[in-house]
Amino acid sequence: MIIDGFAHQLPDIDPEETAEWLDSFESVVDNRGRPRARYLMARLVERSRQLAVGTPETVSTPYINTIPPEDEPWFPGDWEMERHIRAYIRWNAAVMVVRGNKRADGLGGHLSTFASSAALYDVGFNHFFRGKDGGEPGDNVYIQGHASPGIYARAYLEGRLNEADLDRFRREVNPPKGNPPSDGRGLSSYPHPHLMNDFWEYPTVSMGLGPILSIYQAHFNKYLDNRQIDNALTSRVWGFLGDGEVDEPETLGAISLAAREHLDNLTWVINCNLQRLDGPVRGNGKIIQELEAIFRGSGWNVIKVIWGAPWDDLLARDVDGVLLNKMNSTLDGEFQRYAIEDGAYIREHFFGPDPRLRKMVEHLSDAELQSLPRGGHDYRKLYAAYDVAVNT
Repeated sequence: MIIDGFAHQLPDIDPEETAEWLDSFESVVDNRGRPRARYLMARLVERSRQLAVGTPETVSTPYINTIPPEDEPWFPGDWEMERHIRAYIRWNAAVMVVRGNKRADGLGGHLSTFASSAALYDVGFNHFFRGKDGGEPGDNVYIQGHASPGIYARAYLEGRLNEADLDRFRREVNPPKGNPPSDGRGLSSYPHPHLMNDFWEYPTVSMGLGPILSIYQAHFNKYLDNRQIDNALTSRVWGFLGDGEVDEPETLGAISLAAREHLDNLTWVINCNLQRLDGPVRGNGKIIQELEAIFRGSGWNVIKVIWGAPWDDLLARDVDGVLLNKMNSTLDGEFQRYAIEDGAYIREHFFGPDPRLRKMVEHLSDAELQSLPRGGHDYRKLYAAYDVAVNT
């Protein structure tokens, strides 16, 4: 049959001819490189349209990292030291929220948002975000609102906040017992420049406010630069979002403007932890693929970071494409289950059904399978994605 223009379970009427085409293409990749192979594919698609063959429009790519390992830039940081710093920040963020909730039932705090996105912010703070030093305007960074505990925890580590400040998380009016009156110095639940004008620059959270503001910020920066009012393009606009947040209509309401105005000074980082406030984002779908199609269809450049470096070796062994097919066909709800199960479960249910996949990981222990990381926690993968984003 044919679905969306692609052949699925369609019998091959001439396997020998198919093999010759595939061998020729593999030879181009091996001897002339991936750029040449991509060029030939583009020409074939162009010619097929001229001949009215009915080639489908491809708006999503396979469920793997966009940047292949051989194209990743050198990581300039100290990975081990940065990992320890991230651990301290995550710990302080969690303790701040837990301690606050012990003192005041129902305080809340969204622990999982920052826990799943800590590396996204760390790579930005350590290597990419530019401050307002030397008279420079600095970058415009729109923090995902629910990740605010992690930003407070980082500020505590930097000495900008003290322990008494952390004890006033979400306690702007009534401080904990034994603490002096807050005088409005409690830590706001979310980025709030009015309540904390010496800490937060941009409000986020409410109904897609951060995403749409980041687009118009980038648009206004272009306006200032184009009319030589200010050299605003030295500032990059960063917007940090969650995959559930992108469902809000205001989030996607202006993405076509960003493409139409060629806002190459804007980078959105979407943390796809597959979870929203009230359940999975797409339990029976694939939110990363869905968002890629939406943004690519609107003219955005999309860079996916899904798998950590230890997966590179497994994908290199995947000469038959069985692992790639498994990644493409596994739904988000199943990936959420794998994230909490042990290695034996992953071996049995992800790799086990296909003997070729089971053989591919027979050299790995159950503990090693369980620790195979996702790309959103891999500094090198994230650095590569940010580097490409700011330089293309």
